[in-house]
Amino acid sequence: MFTVKQLSTLAGVTPRTLHHYDEIGLLKPSRIGDNGYRYYGEESLLRLQQILFYRELDMPLEDIRKIMGRRDFDVLSALESHKQSLKKQMERTQRLLRTVDNTIEHLKGKNKMSNKNLFEGFSEEEQEKLAQEAEQKYDPETVRESNRKWKSYSKDKKEAILAEGKSIYVDLAAAMSKGAGSKEVQAVIARWHDHMQYFWSPNDDQLLGLADLYNDDPRFRENYEKVAPDLSEFVREAVKVYVAKRRK
Repeated sequence: MFTVKQLSTLAGVTPRTLHHYDEIGLLKPSRIGDNGYRYYGEESLLRLQQILFYRELDMPLEDIRKIMGRRDFDVLSALESHKQSLKKQMERTQRLLRTVDNTIEHLKGKNKMSNKNLFEGFSEEEQEKLAQEAEQKYDPETVRESNRKWKSYSKDKKEAILAEGKSIYVDLAAAMSKGAGSKEVQAVIARWHDHMQYFWSPNDDQLLGLADLYNDDPRFRENYEKVAPDLSEFVREAVKVYVAKRRK
């Protein structure tokens, strides 16, 4: 049997966390001693392990409680599921590490990285899919007009526009160390704003919405992270500064 202090040390969580899990019915102690201390046995340790696995997957505590509270919940099946999820995460992390390394070499001029490798996910098919989703979230006519504008360009024009867009994000990644409000970064954000005119003319609120979309939509965020870690969040902060200055 483990006390709260012993279990917190073993599992790398705080005693307060264990108390909270007990309060919400997520992890009850195996028994409570005459002294009022909580004691945890092997079954509790396995349950805590499951909770921590789910937390690694960013699952809310309430959802974990519901899943683990089901009568058909099976620890072995859950472990197999965790294993598959962790494998996918590991593969994605390894892929991102390779891309980050290649981008670093690209920015240093040591290894020219193709546009395709910088933004693999932004195919025309993916753009079409995102456009369809956008019609459901935003003004449908604005989205359709943007699509018509894009489809009116020649193949060479499209390639030039995409190349320009990718160069903007590479330049942003290179200037990240200077800070979101720096002159260098703000100059690149102004280029980004001008670049948007190829598609549509967003107002200030829509610019902020785009910056949020880059973070909230996993597909956008993943592609920006391929260029540089935390680039999507950096773009959002830089756009906030840009819009604030425009509104003065």
